[in-house]
Amino acid sequence: MKQKKVPLRKCVASQEMMPKKELIRIVRTPAGEVVIDLTGKKSGRGAYICGKLECFKLAQKTKALDRALKVPVSQEIYEQLARDFVSVEEQFLAAKEASDDE
Repeated sequence: MKQKKVPLRKCVASQEMMPKKELIRIVRTPAGEVVIDLTGKKSGRGAYICGKLECFKLAQKTKALDRALKVPVSQEIYEQLARDFVSVEEQFLAAKEASDDE
């Protein structure tokens, strides 16, 4: 059977190419809000971060999200994303382990 091609994306913080399913997508919606997109299907401009809190902090420190989303990301949004990221990180890692088992 023919093997499927695995889509790769680059983490904006660590600059590592990884399979898309191992990264968390952060999207700037057409309305202008910045949110975490676990489905990977929301419309808007997206940026990918590997599922580690260190990468998120590095992206915040270097303003990598600002550049990737092409909009200045305010401190309040970073704080909201940090709270969301901690709660989402556990779900993301659980989903990743479930897909690895298949």
